[in-house]
Amino acid sequence: MHTIQLTDEELRILYSALHAYLDDFGHDEVDVLRQAKAVLAKLPRPPESE
Repeated sequence: MHTIQLTDEELRILYSALHAYLDDFGHDEVDVLRQAKAVLAKLPRPPESE
């Protein structure tokens, strides 16, 4: 297991990037979609932008 520390801005970028990554995959990459969704579920929701 790995632990990383992210600032609020880094978390926002990672969260957005992972959502964009998911949006680019089609139905043929079910295993990748499942893994990406699992990672996304582990992330805390980023704080709202001011």
